[in-house]
Formats: sequence, C-alpha cells, structure tokens
Amino acid sequence: MKRTLLAPVFALVFAVSASAQMGGMRAAPAPMEGPVAVHAARLLDVQAGRIVEDATILVQDGRIAAVNPSELPEGTHTMDLGDVTLLPGLIDAHTHLGGSTSATSFLNAVTITLADVTLAAVKNGRLTVDAGFTTVRDFGGQATVSYGRAVERGDVVGPHVVPSRSPLGITGGHCDVTGFAPGVRELDYRDGVADGVEDVLRAVRYQVKHGAQVIKVCATAGVLSMEGPVGAQQYSEEELRAIVEEAARHGLRVAAHAHGTEGIKAAVRAGVASIEHGSMLDDEAVSLMKAHGTWLVPTTHLTQRIDVGLLPEVMRRKAEEIIPYSRDSVRRAIAAGVKIALGTDAAVLPHGENAGELVDYVSLGMTPLEAIRSATVNAAELLGLDDRGVLAPGKLADVIAVAGNPLEDITVTRDIRFVMVAGRHVKHVGGGMAMPH
Repeated sequence: MKRTLLAPVFALVFAVSASAQMGGMRAAPAPMEGPVAVHAARLLDVQAGRIVEDATILVQDGRIAAVNPSELPEGTHTMDLGDVTLLPGLIDAHTHLGGSTSATSFLNAVTITLADVTLAAVKNGRLTVDAGFTTVRDFGGQATVSYGRAVERGDVVGPHVVPSRSPLGITGGHCDVTGFAPGVRELDYRDGVADGVEDVLRAVRYQVKHGAQVIKVCATAGVLSMEGPVGAQQYSEEELRAIVEEAARHGLRVAAHAHGTEGIKAAVRAGVASIEHGSMLDDEAVSLMKAHGTWLVPTTHLTQRIDVGLLPEVMRRKAEEIIPYSRDSVRRAIAAGVKIALGTDAAVLPHGENAGELVDYVSLGMTPLEAIRSATVNAAELLGLDDRGVLAPGKLADVIAVAGNPLEDITVTRDIRFVMVAGRHVKHVGGGMAMPH
C-alpha cells in the first residue's frame, strides 16, 4: 500500500471547498515600513494584573519597541482603536488546525489527502487568528508543520504554529488508525505508531527530523478513536520515560494526551511537560503534578460544544463516560493550584470558538485575570516561548483588542476587534482609523 503522511484519524480532518479557502489563503500583509503606534482606551498588563488607561504601543520591525513612550519617533504611523482594551495575543496550547468534527470524521484516514488537510489548516488558522489567538501548539501531522512555515513567511494569514508532527502511540491505540480491516492504513514509527523503547526512540527522532517542535504522546486511550476503554493506560512508564528523555536531548518537551488516572500519573512520573485533557484527576494525581511542576491543558469547553449524538456508537459511549469527570477534574486542579495553560482541542471544538475556554475557566473557579494568564504568560512558559505573552518592549508585536474590560467581564474575549501578528495587521473591526495595508 502506498504510504501517505496524513495525521491519524483522531485529528478529524475534513475536506473543505476551494472557494472557502480563498479568503484564508491571501497573503498576510507585511509589517509596515517604519514605526507604528497603536493607541486604545485601555491596556491590560497581565503580569501586574492591572488596567492601564490611555495606552499606546509602539511597534517597529515586528516587535514592540515601547509601551506608552513619552514621545513618538518622526514618521510614526498612528492607529487609534478607540474604546477597546489591548491584550497580548492569546495562545492555544492544544489545536488540530487540519481537522473538524463530523459524523464521518473517523473515515477521513482513508478518504482524504494531505492536500485536504493543508487547505483545512489554512481555513481554520484564519478563523483562529481572527478569534485573537496568535500562537497555537498544533498536533496535526506534516500539514501543520508546513502551514506554520507558510505563516512565518507571510504566505498566508494565521497564527504562529508550534507543531508536533505525528503523535506517538501504541499499535491499535488512540494515536493509531483503528476501526478498519487488517492492511488498511497500517502505520509505523514514521507516522508515530511505535512499541517498546527502541521503537519509540526511532519515532521521536523521525518527528524531530521532519519539523516537530514538541512531541505529543498518547499515554492513554481516548474518545475519538475506535479502541478500548477511554481511560486505559497505553504506554508503559518505561516507554514514556524513554520518549521524554529522547525529546529532551533534542531540546523538546513532551505533551501527553491522558484521560485515565493511572496513565496521567505514569506520564507525570516520566517527566512530561503537560497533561492534555486530564479528565480523571484524583488527589494523588494532583499532588504529583504539583510536585513535578507538570502543566494541565484542560480542553474543557469542548464538553459543552461537542454533539455526542453525531459520533459512532463506540465513541459516543466513551464521550458520555468521560465528560462528567472532566469538568470536576478541572475544578479540582484550579482549587489545588495546579499550573494551567489554555488549550481547546479545536477541531473537536469548532475553530474560532477558542475563547470559550477562558469563559469556562472562570465558571470553574479562576478569576478573569487567572484565565487570561492561562492563555498568555502561562501558555508561553509551557511552550518555552519567552518572546510573547506580554505587552512589553522587545516582545513580538502580537497584539489584540477586545471590547470592554476583560477583568470585569471575561466574555468580551469573544469579541475581538483588532489583531496584529508580528507587526502585521490582520484584523480590524469597527471604530478608529484603519491602518493601510
């Protein structure tokens, strides 16, 4: 059988129409020549946790040159956004830009092509950046490695991408293609399917060779796949430790998909940087995460948005089993002070609805400031990116604006009025003077 480089079925890829792609595929405007001043009624200092009134950000060469400078350089182009609040561009630490959920998503592994995945990523990346998320950590195979490079070149409009390439998983597990007859889409270490220490080392090295900037591993079973119990541990702690140690030799961190309690604990003990989902946390798991400094990426808003009735029966049963646990686990983690970085699992969650995760965190016990920090300074720390997450001199000019004051009403993060990515102005809705591009 001819090999292809598609993400596994759990990535839930779908083909999109050519006409839908044309809007997303227009090239990103280049940063303007010379300095640009972006002015607004307010700015949120996420580190100090306070609103700064009458704020100006000076941008030059794609970076923030100054915040509230005493004077502007000669020739500065000024943009007054009016009655909005400036924020650092938001970060989503768990997306699948190449996919979307539907009743037939599980068939995509054998019905669509890498080109379909890539075009979907272009469309969904545009939705994501328009929603104020200027950086994503994406678990979507080769397509989003290439897509991320295209964004950085300015070929397409979208968020910065930290890609994992193919996630690692056991034969027949959540990161494999399951549910088909023997011989159909049989994968190996190049696609992330690997068993035993020797094989997982080879798999990590292959992902790094082809563009991975983070390694994703399926420590447990999952919902949107045809394999067994949703919480079952899949990789052994020995295999997980080998993956973490090999990734570290390449300067990369490991994100572990983990629903079940024992798999979560094994992944934490093995040294992963983050637990994705973390649906069944008990007190011991929470204590281990705090002791090891392990991040939780909850992906909780999808529990409010997924239509389980669309899923095949085996997936529907698993979703109905795990969803009642997941929100309680997030509430438990927040109360205990586990480090949390925002992630949505966008693809399961509709793309562009990423800010719903912030709203959910507040409903589960965070303050609005803590929720915003989960998508800015916290997520930047998890991803190892010290050039974003705050509005400060020297940082990337990833800037967004929301209507209203997000410390008073977190839901305003769903109303994005302005987006700038590395000095490129990519969205402006209503009010103020538009920047030419």
